[in-house]
Amino acid sequence: MVHVHRLLEPLVQQRILLGKDLVVLYEATQEFLIAEVDGRVIGCGALHVMWEDLGEIRTLLVDPEWLHRGVGRAIVEGLEVRARELGLTRLFCLTFEVDFFTRRGFSEIGEQVVDQDVYAQLVRSRDEGVAEFLDLAHVKPNTLGNTRMLKLL
Repeated sequence: MVHVHRLLEPLVQQRILLGKDLVVLYEATQEFLIAEVDGRVIGCGALHVMWEDLGEIRTLLVDPEWLHRGVGRAIVEGLEVRARELGLTRLFCLTFEVDFFTRRGFSEIGEQVVDQDVYAQLVRSRDEGVAEFLDLAHVKPNTLGNTRMLKLL
């Protein structure tokens, strides 16, 4: 996870992604898919299950030297395979990279994407990603400029 933290930090400094403490990355280790070349981490992404049919792609990062070489696409495809294996039918992401995710079948979403019963359960979560998915007011300052997107699997 130290290598993921190294990839993440420049984007945090540029205010493109929210920072994550190293302990949070270690806690989410089993969620991550890592891309490596010759033992060097060149990309990563995480799949976080939010509900019985809903997951989120988080912390999708590609080393700047490896951009536009299919690394991000391969990570997203791998995360989609994991999502299907878990029985998920929808994937959410919060992103500035709208074109990238649109090419992968994601579409922009509005506010109400789960029914009221599920919303009532999700709103109890302390997870900031769930709050971002629900578009709750307390996370809006952190998500300015990002687009909420969803893909049906």
